[in-house]
Amino acid sequence: MKAVALYGTAGVLVLSGLSALGAAPPGDVGTDTAATAEAAGTAVAAARATAAGITFGACPKPEGLPAAVKCGTVRVPLDYADPYGKQISLTVSHAHATGKPADRQGALIYNPGGPGASSMYFPMATAVPAWKPLAAAYDLVGYAPRGVGRSAPLSCEDPATNAEEPTAAPIHPSEAFKRKKIAQAKAYAAGCARKAGPALRQYNSLNNARDLDVLRAALGERKITFMGASYGTYFGALYATLFPSHVRRMVFDSAVDPDPQQIWYGNNLAQSLAFESRWADFRTWVAKHDKTYHLGANESDVLASYETARARLTDKPAGSTVGPAQLQAAYLQAGYYDDVWPADAYALSQYLKGNAKPLIKLAAPDRAAAKENENGTAVYTAVECNDAPWPTDWRVWDADNTALARRAPFETWDNAWMNLPCAYWQAPQQQPLDVRTAEGALPPTLILAAERDAATPYPGALELQRRLRGSVLVTERNAGTHGIGGGRNTCVNRYLDDYLLTGRTPVRRASCAPHPQPDPVSLEKRTLPQPRPAL
Repeated sequence: MKAVALYGTAGVLVLSGLSALGAAPPGDVGTDTAATAEAAGTAVAAARATAAGITFGACPKPEGLPAAVKCGTVRVPLDYADPYGKQISLTVSHAHATGKPADRQGALIYNPGGPGASSMYFPMATAVPAWKPLAAAYDLVGYAPRGVGRSAPLSCEDPATNAEEPTAAPIHPSEAFKRKKIAQAKAYAAGCARKAGPALRQYNSLNNARDLDVLRAALGERKITFMGASYGTYFGALYATLFPSHVRRMVFDSAVDPDPQQIWYGNNLAQSLAFESRWADFRTWVAKHDKTYHLGANESDVLASYETARARLTDKPAGSTVGPAQLQAAYLQAGYYDDVWPADAYALSQYLKGNAKPLIKLAAPDRAAAKENENGTAVYTAVECNDAPWPTDWRVWDADNTALARRAPFETWDNAWMNLPCAYWQAPQQQPLDVRTAEGALPPTLILAAERDAATPYPGALELQRRLRGSVLVTERNAGTHGIGGGRNTCVNRYLDDYLLTGRTPVRRASCAPHPQPDPVSLEKRTLPQPRPAL
C-alpha cells in the first residue's frame, strides 16, 4: 500500500508515561510481557528525551533545505523492550511559528505516509499560501522516520539494481513470468535479512508510533499536535490507541483502514480494486478533452490508445529507458493526483504522434534518485512485512490476484509484486494492534477523506471514525486526490484550519464539493505542469 501525499511543557516522568498507557482499552496493550516491556521502554525514552531536548542548527547540505529551516536529532531505542540498549538517531527539521509569540500554539508534527517517506521538507510550508495560517500559529516540524534518509537508513539491495532497465509489466502474467517474480521476491526478502540482521524486526508501525511520542517529548510538548497523511494515519491511529492522554489534536488525512484483518494484505487488494475506478476517472477526463489530446472520444478509446503505447514500448522502449513497467509506474500517479492529468495526457498524445521526449521526461527512471528510492522501498517493505502475518502459500496470492486482475487489471499485479517479499519474510511478524479508543479517552480528532481516493479507499475513513470515538469526518465528495489537507479545496482547508487553530469541529460529519478538475493543456504550449514527486 505505497501511497504518498505532499504537503509545551517539560517534565514527563516515567510513572506518568506508564499511567497514560493505562488509558488504552483492556486487551489492546500491556497484555503480554513484550508489550509491557515496550510500554515501559517508551516511557523511559520519552523521559530521557524531555531532559535532552533537541539542539537545532544548520541543516546538512544533503537535505537541501533553506537557511530558515533548522535541523537536529532525537535519540530513540532501536528496541523499546531494551531502552538502555542500542540507540538510533532520527533527523528532525523545524521552523518557528511566524506569528506573534503570544499566539503560538506549540509544534505541529507532520508525516506524509509511505511507509518510507520523509517530512523533512515540511517546514518549507511556511511559504505556501494555504499553510500560512497554520505556520503563524505553530512551529512546523518534519522528520525522517526510522530507516528513512539519515535516520538509521535501511537498505535491502544495491541501489543500482533498483534503478531498473526497461521492464515488462503484463496485466495477465504467464506462469514463467510469475516464477521470475517469485524468485526476485525471495531474493529481496533475503537481502533485507542479510543487510539489516536482527535489527530488521524493529522497523514497524508500533515503533513508529513510539518514536512519535519520544519526538513529542523531545520538543517539550506535553501533548501532541499531529497531522498524518496516508500511512501516517495508520501509525497516528496506533499512537491515539497507545497514548490517548498525550493527544492534543490529530488530523488523519486520507485514512488507511486500521482493521487488523486488513493490515496489510487485505488493504492492498482493496487498493488495487480502487485504482481501477480512478484510472477510469482519468480516461474519462482525457476523453472529455479529446479536441486537445486526440486520444479518444470516450474512456474506452483512451484506454485503447494507452494499450497501443504499451504494445509499442514492449517492442521498443522509448529512449532505451521507458518500457511497459515504467509507463505503468508513471501513469499510476494519475490515480493519486488529478493535477498530473494534463502532463500525462500530453505525454501520451505526443508519444503516439512520434514525439517520445515528453514521455521519456515523465517516465524514465531518475538515476540520481536511485539510492533514495531504494531506501524508501526497503522501509516500505520492512514495515508492511513486519506489521502483520502475510499469506506464505503462493497459491493464495495467485488465486486472489488472478481473480482481482479480471476486474482491476491496471494495478493488481504490480501491487502484488511490490508486496510479494512479505510471503518469504525472514523476520518475526507481529499481530496488528486493534485500533480502538474508549468514549472520552481522546479529544476530538479530524479525519479528511476524498470519496474516490484510490490509494486509501474511502471505507477506510469510515472504519477509522468508527474506531476512534469522538472523531469527525470531512469528505470531499466525488473527488479522488490522495492527501487533501492544505490542497486545492478551500472548503476542506477551512475545516482543517478551524480545527487546528481553535479545536472546533463539525458535529460528526461534514462534506465539501469537489475541487475543480484541471484544465487541459494546449498541445501548442511548451510549459507544462510537472507531476509532484511521489514514492
